[in-house]
Amino acid sequence: MRYNRPIVTVFGSSVSTEGDDEYEAARWLGAELGQRGWGVATGGYGGTMEAVSAGAAAAGAVVIGVTVPDLFTDRTGPNRFVAEEIVSPSLGDRIQRLLDLGDHWVALPGSIGTAAELVIAWNHAYISTRTSQRARLPIAVGTAWRSLADLLSAQAGAEPRLIRCVASVGEIPELIGPVSRWPATQ
Repeated sequence: MRYNRPIVTVFGSSVSTEGDDEYEAARWLGAELGQRGWGVATGGYGGTMEAVSAGAAAAGAVVIGVTVPDLFTDRTGPNRFVAEEIVSPSLGDRIQRLLDLGDHWVALPGSIGTAAELVIAWNHAYISTRTSQRARLPIAVGTAWRSLADLLSAQAGAEPRLIRCVASVGEIPELIGPVSRWPATQ
């Protein structure tokens, strides 16, 4: 499923709260992306997913949330900033939909779920080198993802050229650029 509009998919933690450094950095990122003309797609729930959604919505951008209500039964629906909810039947389907939606993929700090999403995005970047698909390289924010990338490169042979690790969200807008560069090339 591809939308005929520019989207940045952002993966991140569901546990950060308003006022936390990670939450506020994610809100800033959403606003920056929205001001540059990008819409955002997230897992649609709380934490940094909500923060990115809040920033993008404040900037007037489209906000898509891909949820899995059958899995996350304790959650009462998408965060209040999601304008368009896509309900997925499974976690695997959710991740694939988020990858399909994004012209760019960003992994903010998070836990095991975010790590899985990042590794799957990295694998998609690898697969694109063997097909005619346009390469989309995931952008990983923070030292934890840098350590994971280094480990997978050294121990499992993953290709480090297919992931971009950055120290902070402040680097992302320049890497992605304005919508005038859409459809994105890398």
